[in-house]
Amino acid sequence: MRTLERRYDIDWIRVIAIGLLLIYHVAIGFQPWGIAIGFIGNDQPWLSLWIPMTLLNVWRIPLLFFVSGMGVYFALRNRTWSQLVRERARRILLPFLFGMVAIVPVHIYLWQRYYHFDPGYTPGPGHLWFLGNLFSYVVLLSPAFLYLKRQEGQRFARWAANVLRTPLGLLPVFALFIAEALILHPIPFELYAMTWHGFFLGLLAFFFGFFFVWCGSPFWNMLLRWWWLFFTAAVGLFVLRLIFFQPMAPLYLLSIESNCWILTVFALGYRYLNHPSKVLSYLSKAAYPIYIVHMIFLYLGSLLIFPLPIPVPIQFLLVLLFTTAGCFLSYELIIRRLRFLRPLFGLN
Repeated sequence: MRTLERRYDIDWIRVIAIGLLLIYHVAIGFQPWGIAIGFIGNDQPWLSLWIPMTLLNVWRIPLLFFVSGMGVYFALRNRTWSQLVRERARRILLPFLFGMVAIVPVHIYLWQRYYHFDPGYTPGPGHLWFLGNLFSYVVLLSPAFLYLKRQEGQRFARWAANVLRTPLGLLPVFALFIAEALILHPIPFELYAMTWHGFFLGLLAFFFGFFFVWCGSPFWNMLLRWWWLFFTAAVGLFVLRLIFFQPMAPLYLLSIESNCWILTVFALGYRYLNHPSKVLSYLSKAAYPIYIVHMIFLYLGSLLIFPLPIPVPIQFLLVLLFTTAGCFLSYELIIRRLRFLRPLFGLN
């Protein structure tokens, strides 16, 4: 049976992943190496905060690529290739180009001001590199997606769904992700932004996100039956990484751990989150604009709060609250209400 109904769990997972992104980026500001990757760094680091972040950093970005590929499956059900590309250009490419020239320079200016550098206008992809990758994947993988669309209900589709009825059917998928890591040898594994590792890992995740939904209910029912296996493997590999492989586990283990966490999230989401709600309807629309603007409020909050003589955990909570409140207020009061701004933030 094909997965034709709206998948609210996928919408929820995308919203949750954006929420985790905000927390993760706030946490970077409390690490001594944050300044090296362009964040405003606190003079008082909070090193233990990074322990839970190391659990997230091997799967949070690949998860978003998987979810984005799943979204293309649903978008392609009633669109032609040209309609899909035009729609994704409007929703992804336009916000990407706008963000490069109007959003990224703002938080770079705040960084320059905090560190007393000469201010300058510095356009670039910044944290929006993710959008550039997504649009590239739509263009590159559209022929494969259209082929799969035509194959629905045919012999190949039935064979693929049958293969994914058991966890063993995922072995070729895991093998491709491991091969990507071993060939490109990223150091560290979680360095996704504007790297070939991030590009090809995202390409694989985007394709298989589409493919998993295309395979229909046999794959998702398999996840429901075997979620405990993926969860146990993910926890075991994380503990192994934390205790025996600091600072970094072998790349093939990181790749396996990453996908086990992601499959666990999809299984639990499919079981518990696949239902509509007014909260989801609001957050699903807000998530994209919030992702685009969040670095401005993160840097502004860091600039204002880091100099305060208060304990570091309270600083973390205040920066997180400031960033979240700033994002939601800008979305609610400005972005969603001004018609000319809506397309620039991916809204209809």
